[in-house]
Amino acid sequence: MANTNKGTIGVTTENIFPVIKKFLYSDHEIFLRELVANAVDATQKMKALAASGDFKGELGDLSIRIELDGDAKTLKIIDRGIGMTEEEVDKYINQIAFSSAGEFLEKYKDQISSIIGHFGLGFYSAFMVADKVTIDTLSWKEGAKAVRWSCDGSPEYEISDSDKTDRGSVITLYIADDEKEFAEKGRIQTLLDKYCKFMPVPVVFGKEQEWKDGKYVDTDKDNVINKVEPLWTRKPSDLKEKDYMDFYKALYPMQEEPLFYIHLNVDYPFHLTGILYFPKIKDRMELTRNKIQLYCNQMFVTDSVENIVPDFLTLLHGVIDSPDIPLNVSRSYLQSDANVKKISGYITRKVADRLEEIFKNEREALEKKWDNLKLFIEYGMLSDEKFCERAMKFCLLKNTDGKYSSIDDYKKAIEGEQTDKDKKTVFLYATDAVAQYAYVEAARKKGYDVLLMDCQLDAHFVNLLETKIENSRFARVDSDSIENLIPKEERIRPELSEQDKSDLDVIFKSVLPTENNYYVTAENLGENASPILITQSEFMRRYRDMSSLGGGMNFYSEMPESYNIAVNMQNPLIMKIMGAKAEAFAGKEVADPVKDLPQDATEDQKKEAQARKDEAVNARNTELKDFASGNEILKQVTDLALLANGMLKGKDLSDFIARSEQVVADAYLK
Repeated sequence: MANTNKGTIGVTTENIFPVIKKFLYSDHEIFLRELVANAVDATQKMKALAASGDFKGELGDLSIRIELDGDAKTLKIIDRGIGMTEEEVDKYINQIAFSSAGEFLEKYKDQISSIIGHFGLGFYSAFMVADKVTIDTLSWKEGAKAVRWSCDGSPEYEISDSDKTDRGSVITLYIADDEKEFAEKGRIQTLLDKYCKFMPVPVVFGKEQEWKDGKYVDTDKDNVINKVEPLWTRKPSDLKEKDYMDFYKALYPMQEEPLFYIHLNVDYPFHLTGILYFPKIKDRMELTRNKIQLYCNQMFVTDSVENIVPDFLTLLHGVIDSPDIPLNVSRSYLQSDANVKKISGYITRKVADRLEEIFKNEREALEKKWDNLKLFIEYGMLSDEKFCERAMKFCLLKNTDGKYSSIDDYKKAIEGEQTDKDKKTVFLYATDAVAQYAYVEAARKKGYDVLLMDCQLDAHFVNLLETKIENSRFARVDSDSIENLIPKEERIRPELSEQDKSDLDVIFKSVLPTENNYYVTAENLGENASPILITQSEFMRRYRDMSSLGGGMNFYSEMPESYNIAVNMQNPLIMKIMGAKAEAFAGKEVADPVKDLPQDATEDQKKEAQARKDEAVNARNTELKDFASGNEILKQVTDLALLANGMLKGKDLSDFIARSEQVVADAYLK
């Protein structure tokens, strides 16, 4: 090496390397991605020169080779690309344009790791893990001389002659003592598998191995870690269903087979390719995010794509590849970037196109897979207005008989029977067809149909549908009596005195579990209807369900459970109970001394009268509670209503069973 030149790397900060290490430390593993990407670029340029006729020699083997010496702690990235002359080394390696370390860190403090490529720092990422780096390079140009560049992590570098004889570059990293994990074969293999498995040039790391004599030994065959033509780069017309399924299994070895897939391919106004899959996501929404892998010219970048695709699409699996996404800027910039918005809109539209196509041409297949697709569709409709507009056409509703209908078809089918006195079509729904069986049957006997809405998001979804479907409302089938859910005319309530209303409230609350709130009302439900109907208001139940998923409604979930107790005054058993009450309390009406006070009564007289009234009311309530506790019919019908709602537990359930057994014995053993 006769010629040696020394100099200082052209940066305006005293030392660029501490800046690189400080800024990129948390993502320092990407150094290998950046160095292999540079080698790929050099190789692709070599292919272009040959294709244009500028290079007329033999290209030879263009594989990129990764060589690791664990003992010496050196890592080499070797390519047979275009190489560099000494002038090019000086231009591309020695001259780095920076303002100052402080400005740099402040301006880009919230940026993602791939920023290094954006600023031409791909090569310098090597210094995140190495305390010395050398480049041996020979340009493709005729008459070029091989050059060696060496730097120990300070701004000083050294350029000398190299003994390299073949075209291309060899980057040698001398791994730092505090980064020795990158001198381990397993770690390098993992990084290559993660970042380079689809790069467009063969990447070789060691030899393939085989099991022999009780251990793995190297063969003579190169271990090529990547597929240079991944599925998304090929024409959809050249692919079969099996190709897409095999690719999915390669990406996600432990996942179930997907429901559907979309092949993305657009050249204008941006470049984008990829394949997206609809996974089975029923009840697993929180587990299925971050499964879309983002690539840039077949180089893996990230699997956190929440700023590039709409939030609901992060539930999909698959691959997106685009050189037009500005990966090296802040997240806030990503959200406002015009290209990103166009790409996001394009992907949303393609997903909607595919689903609408399946709805029109593969309806049976869509229905079979709907239960595993429903969560994704609802999430998309709730979070993306444009997707919602499209999805109103292909979204399916499923009833308790397992029959599927589009929203428009379902409304047309039920509006004849299920339109109330206010001309609103009422969509009845159950969240659990088994638990709510009695209520579903009551609706069927009236000729009504009941939807099954058992998805995590359905509390929010029915709210959305009420705003999208004109003149409609949704009512959970167990939220009131069937007559009240779809009232055809004004309700006629029983005529009760204020005293009777108060007595009714006291009697029934005294035999109900004490941990809940109850609103007792007298209703005319018909002599064949149940004596007591326990329901929860549609509003409160829906918002409690919504609060369980968050969304700023947590105060609903913190409130005690409230139930409506509808006492059917036309039922013979209730009539008998109320008759017994009337007989027991005949002539015992509570006097109201407050009402009898003269207009000029003093404050002391008012307080004394109120105290006497309260005492009388408390005495009557005590007697009413004694009456209730001694009335076996009252206790039995109340427990039956509680049992129907899954609210009868512990000692109360045991007492109910014993009481029922005694009733049976009395009826059949006399």
